[in-house]
Amino acid sequence: MPAQTTETHTTLTPDTPVRYLKGVGPKTAERFEKLGIVTLADLLCHYPRRYMDFSKPYSLAEAPCDTECVVRAEVFAKPGGRILPGGRRMERITAGDDVSSLEITWFNNPYAAQKLQLGQEYYFQGIVTGGMLRRQMVNPQVRTEAQIAAAPFEAVYPQTDGLSSSVIARCVRQLLPHAELLPDPLPPEMRQKYRLLSKADAVRAIHCPESEEAAFAARRRLIYEELLVLQLGIGRMKNRGSAATGAPMQLLDPQPFWDALPFAPTGAQRRAVSEILADMAGETSMNRLLQGDVGSGKTLVAAAAIWACIRAGYQAALLAPTEILAAQHAEGLNRMLAPFGMRVALLTGGMKAAARRTTLAAIRNDEADLVVGTHAILSEGVEFARLGLAVIDEQHRFGVRQRGMLAEKAANPHLLVMSATPIPRTLGLLIYGDLDISILDELPPGRTPVKTRCITGKKRRDLYHFLDQEIGRGRQVYLVCPAIEDTPDGGLNAVKSYYEDIAKALLPERRVGLMHGKLKPKEKAAVMEDFKAGRLDALVSTTVIEVGVDVPNASVMVIENAERYGLSALHQLRGRVGRGAAESWCFLVSDNTSEQVQKRLKFLCSTADGFAVAQYDLETRGPGDFFGSRQHGLPTLQIADLMNDTRTLHAAQAEAVAMLADDPLLTAPDHALLAAQVEQMFEKAGAMN
Repeated sequence: MPAQTTETHTTLTPDTPVRYLKGVGPKTAERFEKLGIVTLADLLCHYPRRYMDFSKPYSLAEAPCDTECVVRAEVFAKPGGRILPGGRRMERITAGDDVSSLEITWFNNPYAAQKLQLGQEYYFQGIVTGGMLRRQMVNPQVRTEAQIAAAPFEAVYPQTDGLSSSVIARCVRQLLPHAELLPDPLPPEMRQKYRLLSKADAVRAIHCPESEEAAFAARRRLIYEELLVLQLGIGRMKNRGSAATGAPMQLLDPQPFWDALPFAPTGAQRRAVSEILADMAGETSMNRLLQGDVGSGKTLVAAAAIWACIRAGYQAALLAPTEILAAQHAEGLNRMLAPFGMRVALLTGGMKAAARRTTLAAIRNDEADLVVGTHAILSEGVEFARLGLAVIDEQHRFGVRQRGMLAEKAANPHLLVMSATPIPRTLGLLIYGDLDISILDELPPGRTPVKTRCITGKKRRDLYHFLDQEIGRGRQVYLVCPAIEDTPDGGLNAVKSYYEDIAKALLPERRVGLMHGKLKPKEKAAVMEDFKAGRLDALVSTTVIEVGVDVPNASVMVIENAERYGLSALHQLRGRVGRGAAESWCFLVSDNTSEQVQKRLKFLCSTADGFAVAQYDLETRGPGDFFGSRQHGLPTLQIADLMNDTRTLHAAQAEAVAMLADDPLLTAPDHALLAAQVEQMFEKAGAMN
């Protein structure tokens, strides 16, 4: 298809590749792809993150320093360009107003200065530096009075290397006459009910608003649509909630299970188990979220539920995010269930073919009462004889879609979701709308609060002296880095070079291990086993050790580049220590002096309450970062903000509930476009996990 096709409306479709736009070659198309933009529809839906308002320029004296802004000034002089050493060409002009002058420089752009006329006023957008009387600007965007009258707001887009916001804006402007390409999924009566713009009008106004009101109306329409699609998707994947259970059970007394334990459960654990067993004895399938802070004993509660399920004559499955954690769960649950004659099987992706075949046959023939595994449990070929209960550990690492896939392994099994990431109520209601929630708000006796301190890299030698002393006392330590390999900017501690150059160098007499996500499952398991067994004194790792792995002898957690993590992720990492009786420490190492970063890290030092940490994290970082790097299983939202758009969220939620009550599978002709968008949004989310 030739590039000129952008001129003829008929040949364009939403799925036309972006490379067919005028001025977009293969290189630019590749850069667009880095932003997730492959088709014309993707480009039209790549919304601005903010606007430069040219209609309210600063005077030169009042322009804020070192901040992008718009100033208005008259061109006073054009001294001409010159060639710099190395061959770069520099153009310079002087502009000014009644009070100050502005020296403007362009590099390798002779036309920028040539097209400006002496004595004419222009609007310059860029970063102003220098003192109040003599100010400077490099490579600004320039607008005339007429251009600003036509389009007072300049959209600023999320960009990537080699693809600036202004190039994206130019490509988007080409497409705006064809905004009708995008189908409008909202039925006319819904648009009328909520006074919403049509999709095409909203898209045009979000990219090129004529006023602040127009931009607001466009955002409101697009946010509503996005939240409605999100709510419909979540609702559809959870509408098993009211289905009759495929595993009816009698209400069991958990006392025989408690009596078999070598310790007494906490009151919170007893309460949660009572709620779960009551659910499992109901007529509909249980859909329950078990939330508890790090170390609150969720696994014991899950074990009691699994015990009750097997006693009732059904199989249970427990899904864990990593092979290491799956193996740990299998070992711990086997200890608790074996005295009752219950058989535990482990199923992971790294198993040998023969062992896998044997395990699959045991599951199929009802010879395995509990199956513990990773994503491998979801794969084809895993057939349960009588699955009655599915337990999912660390839900934030599993997409909503995968939760549904597990449920499909049986006729409406009971579902228990466990999360060690305390989720603030706002987000909890959104993700787990119709799950009942049990909260473990009591720590078992013997858990010592972890002392948390912020330090800079300059104190690393003192820190390592302290680590050496702790190891000398028979303790073990974790050292966590954010990256596996060195980055080009060199700003992050990479686990491989840190292991060689820092950890081994500063702990020369100690046994130091290395762990990261690129190791094969067997290698990871071997390193973790060595650490658990005390054959290693220190473990240098990425966050693969974050989830659930239990080493009671580990007493110190060191987190390098701590500013790179959300507080909830730091709190999770901190929870890896303090599991034994010894005094435990967490050191947050960061050289970032930003006030905001320091405030966040100090907040973590001041509290051990995971729910307080989660609320603070959500308010300061937003839900996209809340669970770490795209691990929440929710689709990434392009324009909506779950914290600030709560009114729209509630309206969308109510509309989605009503719509699904009338049309649970969205098969009505009016809902066809919405159904397609739900599918598309959740397909992308599934790929994230």
